[in-house]
Amino acid sequence: MSRVSRPAAARLAFAAAPLLLLLSGCAETPPPPETGLYRSMAAPGARLDVAASRDLISLYRRGHGLGDVVLDPGLMAQAEAQSDAMAARDKLSHALRGGLAERLDHAGYEKNRAVENVSAGYDTMAEVFSGWRQSPPHNANLLAPGMKRMGIAVVYNPKSRYKVFWTLELAD
Repeated sequence: MSRVSRPAAARLAFAAAPLLLLLSGCAETPPPPETGLYRSMAAPGARLDVAASRDLISLYRRGHGLGDVVLDPGLMAQAEAQSDAMAARDKLSHALRGGLAERLDHAGYEKNRAVENVSAGYDTMAEVFSGWRQSPPHNANLLAPGMKRMGIAVVYNPKSRYKVFWTLELAD
């Protein structure tokens, strides 16, 4: 049996490393699953991971010394209605169904203060959240003090120029 000296074995392994890396790139690796914050909403039947969305927003708020938010069924319904209205009209607007305070009052929703972010054209929660953080007015809403409850919704309209419509509502 022949033996390879340690220095020779090390040189051999070092020389083979690029080849192994090259060959490993040939192996098919499946793409990561589109789950949670990275799931595309630009498809019929796509479902938003509302728990992951809540956790992301709460984590962001915590990082700025603010409290967590919880999902609120009333705000969820209002956010859904707003996203539906925008998708149906192919228009990004806070006022399609009246202003936020008016809409929440009409729904009999108890609140002292509420804020709303709407957006269109972002396919994933990660994308829309990044857009909201980069926009000073949207970011101010994400970081509004005293907000404890949230509703979030996304609606897909394949005939729209935007395709995907988002609404986030936060209330105290």
